[in-house]
Amino acid sequence: MSTSPARRLWAAVEPLHAVVYFAPETASAAKEAGLRGYWMGYFAGRLAPLGPIGPAAATSMLFGFAPAMVARALPDAWSFASPLEVLRARLSAVEAALSRVLDSADHSELTSLLERAASACRFDGRPLAAAWSAVPRPPGVLGRLWLAATVLREHRGDGHVLAAVHAGLTGLETTLTHIGDGVIAREDVQPHRGWSDAEWTRAVEGLRTRGLLDTAGLTSSGAAMRRRIEEDTDRLAAEPVEALGSAGVARLLELAVPLSRAVVDAGVVPVPNPMGVSRP
Repeated sequence: MSTSPARRLWAAVEPLHAVVYFAPETASAAKEAGLRGYWMGYFAGRLAPLGPIGPAAATSMLFGFAPAMVARALPDAWSFASPLEVLRARLSAVEAALSRVLDSADHSELTSLLERAASACRFDGRPLAAAWSAVPRPPGVLGRLWLAATVLREHRGDGHVLAAVHAGLTGLETTLTHIGDGVIAREDVQPHRGWSDAEWTRAVEGLRTRGLLDTAGLTSSGAAMRRRIEEDTDRLAAEPVEALGSAGVARLLELAVPLSRAVVDAGVVPVPNPMGVSRP
């Protein structure tokens, strides 16, 4: 896989965003807001900036989740807590989690670099990133850091969806190409995405029929498609890198990598994980 500046930036910053999925502060905040269960908190929290969204649009944007899994959480979540309440709880929780895990150094420079990168993003066809970009900046540095990292993460994620759809893949099929490429394992993904064994088997058979997958993993055609998707994802995530310039990217990596390592080493973000992110 390429080591483009856009990919290096993602690898360095993704663990800082991913704290929100694993830190106990997030689950506690969702419960205190009235949400029921981890996955209701996940879907409501990730989608809260979009308002009281329903399952069809949510499944489309999240791409890799089984529709039935999303429908178990939405729109019911909004009967327990409003999107604004969920958003406030989430931002407070991630700031508390980062404060617990990271050192007490001043992270203002990294936060400014992340905000500069996020402000360069265009949001055409990128609803999740657009919604998070409209969230007002929190007053604290760590809250601002997490929000900027989240805008960058969803900007890249929306671009990845565009690249996969352009390649003719569904969300589940895209996941299967990740597994076929050895990035993640089935047992690390299927339980967290809600696909039944029957749905999984049908998708595998479909990719085999198309000559993209065999019993050993991706075929040469499948591997070529995987590379194109990742190259397109990097290309579609280039705006923040271009805005920072080579010196700005290098400085962001210098500041972000130790913090991302800290959240992994503290066990807040496990490796392996469903996102396929590793310790930078």
